[in-house]
Amino acid sequence: MLATMPGMISPRFCETMAEYNAWMNAKMYALCGGLSDTERKADRRAFFGSIHSTLNHILACDLMFLAMFTSGADFDEHSGDLHADFADLRAQREAVDAQLLQWSRTVSPNWLDTASTYVHHEDGIERHVTEGFWVLHMFNHQTHHRGQITTLLTQAGHDIGSTDLHMSVPA
Repeated sequence: MLATMPGMISPRFCETMAEYNAWMNAKMYALCGGLSDTERKADRRAFFGSIHSTLNHILACDLMFLAMFTSGADFDEHSGDLHADFADLRAQREAVDAQLLQWSRTVSPNWLDTASTYVHHEDGIERHVTEGFWVLHMFNHQTHHRGQITTLLTQAGHDIGSTDLHMSVPA
């Protein structure tokens, strides 16, 4: 059985989530831009250590997903930070958010339902999913790690405000 049933998500879902992703990243980077480099890079005992490294991880995975979706590249996890400089990280984040939004506008129902097989490096078991599964995973991954950053920011006394999906819809 394929993970995600055919027709489970739609092209409009992809576009909505790409819009939400860009909105949340703009909010997060605006708040993080007001922190010192020392604050952003402080080891906060999070999974990726710092806010800066967690932002890098989200970007690295988004780049891998985009390559997989647009050119069929294998998902090859990157280790370490892509950018030590926050301005460079932010600039690439904005560019990738624009690419994700552009990509989301090209997604078709047939592509979402296309079968995809993979073997996870941890257990070697072959799994059968759909491209839609990977789309869900990408958007869930982004939200998961932004939630971690939001927690770290809150613990450091910084309030990002609402992160709710419905708040990203223009008035």
